[in-house]
Amino acid sequence: MTNLDQQAFWTDSAGPTWVALQDEMDTLLTPVLTEVMARSALQPGERVLDVGCGTGQSVAQIADAIGPTGHVTGLDISKTMLRRAHDWLGFRPHVSLTMADAQTHGFAQPFDVILSRFGVMFFDNSRAAFANLWRALAPGGRMVLAAWGPAPQNPWFMEPAAAATEVLGPVPKVDRTLPGPFAFEDTARVMEMMHAAGLHAPKSETVSTILTPNGDLKAAAELCCHIGPADKALQFHNADADARVRVKEEIISRLSRFDGPHGVQVPAVINVYTAQRPA
Repeated sequence: MTNLDQQAFWTDSAGPTWVALQDEMDTLLTPVLTEVMARSALQPGERVLDVGCGTGQSVAQIADAIGPTGHVTGLDISKTMLRRAHDWLGFRPHVSLTMADAQTHGFAQPFDVILSRFGVMFFDNSRAAFANLWRALAPGGRMVLAAWGPAPQNPWFMEPAAAATEVLGPVPKVDRTLPGPFAFEDTARVMEMMHAAGLHAPKSETVSTILTPNGDLKAAAELCCHIGPADKALQFHNADADARVRVKEEIISRLSRFDGPHGVQVPAVINVYTAQRPA
């Protein structure tokens, strides 16, 4: 996918689904945002760029952390998701939302912090995107970017994918180095791109966390059938209602080992990439 393809996808296809499932996705990904916020160590008065801000949960938390003397710019390529973020956030004088491509957008003012929760794995030229974001970072500024870790260590993806294959049959294999959820799973590869883009002393950290979706196993399986590899398989095979039910049942079976007294808790691995510009 080119960046224009990504814009169309996140505006016309994935965007409406994420808007409809905003509460479910925000809950699911809360631990990831918590990791990003902790490592960003935001201070009152700072200027922050949120790359791939989506429907606005991260923007809201950033705005609270920096207070009215700071400013946060939520950036996304999806008009659909930004429209939802605008409606959901309401008017806040220290918040602005911008529809633009972070790989090429010319930022008028530098930022003290650039952060992202799963918004940077979709560039068609990641090196160029890193370089552009680095230029937008003020002296002494810092960058914190979260991406999915290795796919085999993320059962939230692997189990629904296996369930759909079991019921429907295989789908075409995907090159995970291409723009997509796991484009940054290989930390060595990403570090090479960050160095090539001119980032100063970039670092990577692989972090284990727990995803806790809303509701019970049935609700988790239903969410998997709307977003992720099971959804893609259902679309690829043009699955009917009966096949969808069987896929959902298989997902429930495969995720059941993560169900317990505290609900569904699925282990996950993310990569956090950081860099700091010299003062």
